Amino acid sequence: MDAYRPLRFAAGALVVFAVAFVTAGLLGWGPPAANEQAIGAVSRWCERVAPGLLREPANTLGNLGFVLVGLAMFRTLARDELEGRAGWSPFHGNRRVPLLYAAAATFLGPGSMVMHGSHTFFGAWLDNVSMVAYILVPWLLNVRALAGWSTRTLLQWYGALLGGYAVLYWLFGSDLGIGLDLFGLSIALWMISEALHRAWSPVLRWSSGLVGFVVAAVFGITPVEMAAAPGEYWWVVLFWLPAVLARGPATATRRYTPWFWVGTGSFLLAFTIWQTGTGDSPTCDPDSPLQAHAVWHLLSAVATWAFFRFLRTERVVDVEGRDTGAPVVARGA
Repeated sequence: MDAYRPLRFAAGALVVFAVAFVTAGLLGWGPPAANEQAIGAVSRWCERVAPGLLREPANTLGNLGFVLVGLAMFRTLARDELEGRAGWSPFHGNRRVPLLYAAAATFLGPGSMVMHGSHTFFGAWLDNVSMVAYILVPWLLNVRALAGWSTRTLLQWYGALLGGYAVLYWLFGSDLGIGLDLFGLSIALWMISEALHRAWSPVLRWSSGLVGFVVAAVFGITPVEMAAAPGEYWWVVLFWLPAVLARGPATATRRYTPWFWVGTGSFLLAFTIWQTGTGDSPTCDPDSPLQAHAVWHLLSAVATWAFFRFLRTERVVDVEGRDTGAPVVARGA
C-alpha cells in the first residue's frame, strides 16, 4: 500500500471542496438561514456580516487550523507506515480508526467554513454534522475498549449515530426534535468513558454517570438547574450509557501527561474565549480583523492535535494493570 495515499485523498477532497465553496460563494450562496443577520449587521458570532464570498471573513478563515492539523495527522500516520511504527498503538499507521479521527478533525474545517461563509441552513447543518462526526470518535473508541467491540462494530455504531443525527437535524433542527444536544452530550460521554478507561472498578462503573454532572457544570449547567427542569434535561440518563455497554476494564493504558491535559486546557480556553465572541458580548468588536470566534476555532484545532497525540500513547497492560511495554494492534483496526 502507498503510505501517502490517504493523505493525497484527503488533499484532493479539500481541493474539490475549495472549488465548490468558491463557486457557491460567487453565485451568492442562496437565501440565508432564518436566524442569520443581514449584510452590514453584526452576526451571532460578533463579526460584521460582509457581502461577497465570505459572510464572516475572519471566523471563516480561522477554520483553516483544522485543515492544517488534519493534514498533519494524515502525514504522521503515513510516516508511521514508512518508518516501521505502524504497530506501536491502534493510533499508529494507516488503520481505519486513526484515519477516521484524522478525517473527522479535518472535516471540522470545511463544515464550519460553510456555516460562517454562507449563513445558510445547509451551512449550519454541515457545521453541526462535522462537530458530531469528530466528537463521536473518542468516546466510541473508549466504549470499544470497555465493551470488547471489534473495529467493525465501532464503525457501525459511528455510522448509525452520525447518520441518524444528520437526518434528524435536517428534519427537526439542532435538538433533533427531542431536546437533545448530541455534541454536548458526547463531550460528557467522552469524559465518563475516559474515567472508566483510566480507572475501572465495579463501583466506578455504576457511579461513572456522576462525572457527566461535573462536565455539565463546567459548561454552565448545574445539577440544580437539571433538577428544576427534568423534562428539559431528560438526557442525563444517558450519562450511564458507557456503564451499561461496558463489560470490564480496558486492556490498554494511556499516558495522560502532557497531551491529554494540553488538549483539555486548549479546549477549555477556547470555550472561555468563545463566550466572548458572540454578538451580544460587551467585548464584541465586529470590525476587528481578529475575532474571538476565530481564535476559538484555532485553539480547538490545537486540542484535536493534542488528543491525537494522546491517543497514540496507548500500550498493552497485564492482568494487574501494569504497562507491559508491548505494542497494541487492535482487531481489524
